Amino acid sequence: MVEHVLVAPDKFKGSLTAAEVAARVAAGLGVPAVELPVADGGDGTVDAVVACGFTRVTLEVTGPTGRPVRASYAWHPTGTPSGPPDEGRPTAVVELSEASGLRRLPGGYEPLTATSHGTGELIADAVARGARRIVLGLGGSASTDGGAGLARALGARFLDADGKELEPGGAALTALDRIDISGFADISGIEFVVASDVDNPLLGPHGAAAVYGPQKGANPAEVKLLEAALTRLAAVATRTHGLVGAVEHDGTPRPMGVAGAPGAGAAGGAGFAALAFLGAEVRPGIAYLLDLLGFGELVRGARLVITGEGSLDEQSLRGKAPIGVAQAAAKAGVPVVAVCGRRTLSDDELRAAGIEAAYALTDLEPDPERCMADAAVLLERLAARLAAERL
Repeated sequence: MVEHVLVAPDKFKGSLTAAEVAARVAAGLGVPAVELPVADGGDGTVDAVVACGFTRVTLEVTGPTGRPVRASYAWHPTGTPSGPPDEGRPTAVVELSEASGLRRLPGGYEPLTATSHGTGELIADAVARGARRIVLGLGGSASTDGGAGLARALGARFLDADGKELEPGGAALTALDRIDISGFADISGIEFVVASDVDNPLLGPHGAAAVYGPQKGANPAEVKLLEAALTRLAAVATRTHGLVGAVEHDGTPRPMGVAGAPGAGAAGGAGFAALAFLGAEVRPGIAYLLDLLGFGELVRGARLVITGEGSLDEQSLRGKAPIGVAQAAAKAGVPVVAVCGRRTLSDDELRAAGIEAAYALTDLEPDPERCMADAAVLLERLAARLAAERL
């Protein structure tokens, strides 16, 4: 596959999935193109990996408020859709927002009682299916329960001083006395990977409650309550779950244990549960998923990589998909340009991030509402302009 263009965009949130973006760009280019929808572990990750060759598995699970929802994870029997099988390891990609995300709330926010239980049910289904590797994409969470719901769905019991099961949600953890894992699922031999670019710890001013609680509807008093609840969870887990010996990758003791690990605060503390109960390793989201999807193989022989997302802005520079794609393409010596709905980054900022140029829908249609409504058609026109200038 020589002299092709590799089209590797993330979604245009609210308009097009990553697969739809890739298809529209490829259609507008008029040259041989390979489509590789990508994601960084957040909302849209399952859609992206399904579009690249994984199978969608859908089941009814517990939503963030306890109501049932239909949610999916992605499955591949040999571990990777392109290139040689990765040691034949059956792999599941579980996206927390599928079961436990803000988009699953039937009404308003539920900052104190929302649960990650449904995500644990997706994991349990993947375990029962025979997964030997489970990738957890953490982002868009509706809950701040430290992943207690996730762990409960796998068999952990969170008990108060009288031995009663706690109610779902983060606030209830203030009464936590002990954690019983005698009935926990058998996860021996399964590799768990957290694909996330969030490096927040569980606790403190940069922790799950303080930073992300307000995004889930928590007022200052509720943030304080959730911080106390997560502090209690970390203390009890350390005392009853053998977390004292947590270490860094080089073998040195981690001063704050699992709660202080980068990524423990991801998705309302679900990262903590993944580390504490599943023994997960935290990996940069977009970089890990590009490896999983075979980006390194597909970029060989490419003359250009086209990436993008709905808005190229300051947030993009913090490890979002287009920057990860640009970094991966740079290793292969292939130039990168981006497409987007709108952009606020300067040319210098783009070049510093490894992107030679960006083409925005707002270059064709200044009305943001029309850009959203007509994104597909505009994107094909934008791709044709890109091809005329770059190919």
